[in-house]
Amino acid sequence: MDYNWNWSVLLEEQYLDWLISGFGWTIAVALSAWCIAIVIGALVGVGRTVPNRLISTLCTAYVELFRNIPLLVQMFIWYFAVPEMVPEDMGRWMKRDMPNPEFVTAVVALGLYTASRIAEQVRAGIETVPPGLSAAGKAHGLSLSQIYRYILLPISFRLIVPPLTSEFLTVFKNSSLALTIGLLELTAQSQQIAEYTFQGFEAFTAATVIYVCIALLATVIMILLEKYTRIPGYVGKEG
Repeated sequence: MDYNWNWSVLLEEQYLDWLISGFGWTIAVALSAWCIAIVIGALVGVGRTVPNRLISTLCTAYVELFRNIPLLVQMFIWYFAVPEMVPEDMGRWMKRDMPNPEFVTAVVALGLYTASRIAEQVRAGIETVPPGLSAAGKAHGLSLSQIYRYILLPISFRLIVPPLTSEFLTVFKNSSLALTIGLLELTAQSQQIAEYTFQGFEAFTAATVIYVCIALLATVIMILLEKYTRIPGYVGKEG
């Protein structure tokens, strides 16, 4: 009970700048990783449902590999191991000359990991669409790619907005692991403030409030998107 509370330390120019900088890096990592995840996740998720056995097997292998290895381990592999496994010149560039290697590594690792989770949601969404709709498309002369483009994907992506909301929030939370490879995102900056000022409660409370605000804003946006994309009267897959 002898803790000396000092909230004003967070308003000092140096520490406030650290929080703002950390917030910026968190947003940059999360949004960049999300762009990678949504593109690759959609492609892999579709690949898991196509009748081509080779493609579906490769996509399944991707999902099982990236989904079942902890994200922290993947970040360490990308940051420490991959530069040693590629040709020497490329490895030297990745370790020394590549701009913001910590940022790039965090984005790639987080993006590929999240893509494996999104792929499963895309697959589930496609498999939820009643098979009668695909059969109707075939009866009208649509090719497989046209069935995916005009029937399966428009419906399935509207169905998976709620789980995508959860993944979107998870990306922001998982971005905090980037501190382990030296990126000074929000959590790392809060830790740094705590070490410099010994005001750990204040520093991490500030970080907590910022994360909560990000989550609330993202949730509101996704709720609005869900209402906009909801399919009236849709009852899901038929037996």
